Amino acid sequence: MCVALQLASEHGGRVIGAAPTNGVPAARAHALVKVYGRGQASVRALDGVDVEFERGRFTAVMGPSGSGKSTLMHCLAGLDAPTEGSAFVGDHELSQLDDQALTRLRRDQIGFVFQAFNLIPTLSAAENITLPIDLAGGRLDRGWFDQLTESLGIADRLSHRPSELSGGQQQRVACARALISHPELVFADEPTGNLDSTASAGLLGFLRAAVADHGQSIVMVTHDPSTAAYADRVVFLADGRLVDELSAPTAEAVLERMKQLAS
Repeated sequence: MCVALQLASEHGGRVIGAAPTNGVPAARAHALVKVYGRGQASVRALDGVDVEFERGRFTAVMGPSGSGKSTLMHCLAGLDAPTEGSAFVGDHELSQLDDQALTRLRRDQIGFVFQAFNLIPTLSAAENITLPIDLAGGRLDRGWFDQLTESLGIADRLSHRPSELSGGQQQRVACARALISHPELVFADEPTGNLDSTASAGLLGFLRAAVADHGQSIVMVTHDPSTAAYADRVVFLADGRLVDELSAPTAEAVLERMKQLAS
């Protein structure tokens, strides 16, 4: 187990000594609006959101159901186009990129971890992990591959297909796939939603360590206060608007803020 992962375990998920990185934010939204549908049937999922996500930080996005948290992540990741406003990844304003450039940006600079794993059932764990590099025609960093799979505890499961892996192992494969290309930014949408408490703690500890050891930038959507407590910062959405944020969160403090939003 790497040192940062040990520290994450010993200190309730937070790595002591983790520090923010200065410079251009990993991602940001300016006056972001997203409307689904038209006329009386329209839904304003995002209503003028301004938010920055710093490099080298682990940020959780929380809010009641329907608050716009997944929509915000999808717009920032280039998976959905905003109705108004701007979404940036680093220096790149996503609306200014054509389809080919946006595809390259998602492939080369962004990693994704989803609740549903999204592994290819006919591929082995190793083949699923290296899939982004294989599709891009890139060269695998074997040392990084070995480090990822060893740290995630799946080095002895690489020849197995997803159906032969537990849910926790599948999610760790998905996590390795998200990080294998050294992306500048990782988006995680409810990454522990299908995992038990032990598997959840292992995955979150690894994400926490990726920030501390490798300066990774992670934006994670979650509904769970204990999961959010692994982050450096939590931002809260309600009715499509950014309404609050919390630094150095604890599960208790996050739960209290969520209760206030629900009242």
